[in-house]
Amino acid sequence: MPRHKRTNREIEVKLRVARVPDMLRKLKNLGARYESRVLERNTLYDTPDSDFRNRGVLLRIRAEAPAPRAGYQSASVAGSSARRRTILTSKAPAAPRSPRDRRYKEKRERELVVPGPPTRWDRKLRSLGLRPSFRYDKIRSTFRLSRFPGLAIELDETPAGTFLELEGLPGAIDRAARALGYSSRDYYCGSYWDVYVANCRRRGITPRNMVFDKQK
Repeated sequence: MPRHKRTNREIEVKLRVARVPDMLRKLKNLGARYESRVLERNTLYDTPDSDFRNRGVLLRIRAEAPAPRAGYQSASVAGSSARRRTILTSKAPAAPRSPRDRRYKEKRERELVVPGPPTRWDRKLRSLGLRPSFRYDKIRSTFRLSRFPGLAIELDETPAGTFLELEGLPGAIDRAARALGYSSRDYYCGSYWDVYVANCRRRGITPRNMVFDKQK
């Protein structure tokens, strides 16, 4: 049976990373512990009329695979990256609990680790009348800080730039951001589709898929 996670409230922000070595040095100085590094190939599905996107809803198939080794990847935990799995995710808007919480991206999220390759689930979703609407790749490195229990720290390298995602309770997000040299003015609450579209606009190209290779 698929392994599932109960529906939860996802609270997160993105922080743009100008220089990866500088960010890694800051994380190390704070005592962050490296956990894993994976290549994610994500596909969003929608109706022909883009009903999901118009309503702020997401349905995604994610394929995880081993990522290329990085200099900060400890040999002692290298095996944690060597995994392949398929994850089905749904997200829906969650109303902010207060005006202050509008600084964060909040969604109701449910994930299932499903058996079989992504192509199997692609066929199932297509049979329901859904179609791939956007594909995006990223290499995600995960870190943990004992001083911020419950906070997920993800370094995402994408074709449109590198971002640090902080996910957890608002107070922990704020404290970690400050410790890393950011303020709430630096918080970005858009999706990777928004990141990609803005990047395409700056480059004067038509948005298609945000992928590392030449696939369309």
